[in-house]
Amino acid sequence: MSLSVVVAGGGTAGHIEPALAFADAVRRLRPDAVVTALGTEKGLDTRLIPARGYALELILPVPLPRKPSADLLRLPGKVRSAVSRVREVLTKVDADVVVGFGGYVALPAYLGARGRVPIVVHEANARAGLANKIGARFAAKVVAAVPGSGLAGAEVLGIPLRHAVTTLDRAALRAEARQKHGLPADGPVLLVFGGSQGARSLNTALGQALPGLEHEGIAVLHAHGPANEPAGSSRGSADAPTAAASGSADAPTAAASGSADAASGYVPLPYIDDMHLAYAAADAVLCRAGAMTVAEVSAVGLPALYVPLPIGNGEQALNAAPVVAAGGGALVPDAELTGDRVLTELVPWLKDPERLAAMGAAARASGHADADERLANVVFGVVDR
Repeated sequence: MSLSVVVAGGGTAGHIEPALAFADAVRRLRPDAVVTALGTEKGLDTRLIPARGYALELILPVPLPRKPSADLLRLPGKVRSAVSRVREVLTKVDADVVVGFGGYVALPAYLGARGRVPIVVHEANARAGLANKIGARFAAKVVAAVPGSGLAGAEVLGIPLRHAVTTLDRAALRAEARQKHGLPADGPVLLVFGGSQGARSLNTALGQALPGLEHEGIAVLHAHGPANEPAGSSRGSADAPTAAASGSADAPTAAASGSADAASGYVPLPYIDDMHLAYAAADAVLCRAGAMTVAEVSAVGLPALYVPLPIGNGEQALNAAPVVAAGGGALVPDAELTGDRVLTELVPWLKDPERLAAMGAAARASGHADADERLANVVFGVVDR
C-alpha cells in the first residue's frame, strides 16, 4: 500500500517552498508515495502547488490575530470549519502522516490530525510561529532549521530546498547564466534582491552605490520588484512583507525579463526567473535575511551582505546569525544601509577572489543542503513506528 503524506505549508512562499522541496524528496525516495498539499485561495497556494504537480485541497485560512479584535472573536468558528475540512481530506486520501511548516494552514491541519494521524512539525525560522508552537505540543516529531527556535526537543535539520539549488554547480553554469542575463562574461557580479516585492532600502542604497560599483568594474543583477523601478529612479519602491517576502521567508520567486545597461553592467529585472541561474551568475549577494533566502544563498556557497527586514520580532537577524558567525557574510541593520555602506562592505569582497572563495566555503558549510531528504527520512520513521 502506497504511503500517503499530507503537507501543510500554505500562504506564503516561505511556507510553501520548503513543503514542496520536502514533497519532492519524498517522491525521489519513495516513488510510490502520494503527496497531498493543504492550502487556501489566499496567497500563492493555487499558483505554486499545482504547478509543481501536487494535488491541492483547499481549506479556510486561519490567521491568528496577535491583538484583541473582531477577528479574534470570529476565530473559534473559523477554526472549527477549517478543522472539519482537514478531517475530510485526511479521510479522503487515507493519510498516514501530516507534515506542517507553519502558516495559515498549519494550525487547522494540526488540530484536524490530532489523535488521528501522526504529526511532524518543521520550523523554518529562528523563532517559532504560534501555529508551530501549538502543533509541537502533540507532534510525534519536531524539527527545526536552526537551534534556539523555542520548540522543546526540536531536531535541527535545516530547511528543505529545491533540488535545483542544492545540486547547483555555479562554476559550470556561470557562462550560460551571465549570457542569459546580459552580464559581462568576466569580472565580479553582485546579485541584489529583496524578496518578490522588492525592498525600498536595498533599492535606494544600491542606486547610491551604482556609480562606485561601476567605477570598480562590478556588474549588478538587480531584482527591484514588479511594482518598482530600477535603482536610482525617481520612484520609491515597495518593501511589503507579502508573498515570498512575508514574515518567515523572503524567498526569491519567478520573473519577467528585464533590460541591461551594457555600459554600466547594471541589469534590472522586476524579479528573477530561474533563481539558480542568478546564483550561478553572481559572486556575492545583497539581500534580506528571510529563512529561505539565507538557506538558499548559503547552500549555493555565496557570500552575502544581509539586511534584515526591520519588522516582526527580529527573526531575520537571527536567521542570518549562524552564517555570519561562520564567516559566510555580514549583517547590516536596515537603518544603517547606505550607498557608502554597500561599497565599504562589498567592494573589498568582490575585488578579492580568494576572500570570496573562503567566504563562500564558510557559507556553504554553515547550511544543510540535504535537509529535504533528512526530513523525508524522519517522516518515514514516524510512519513506520
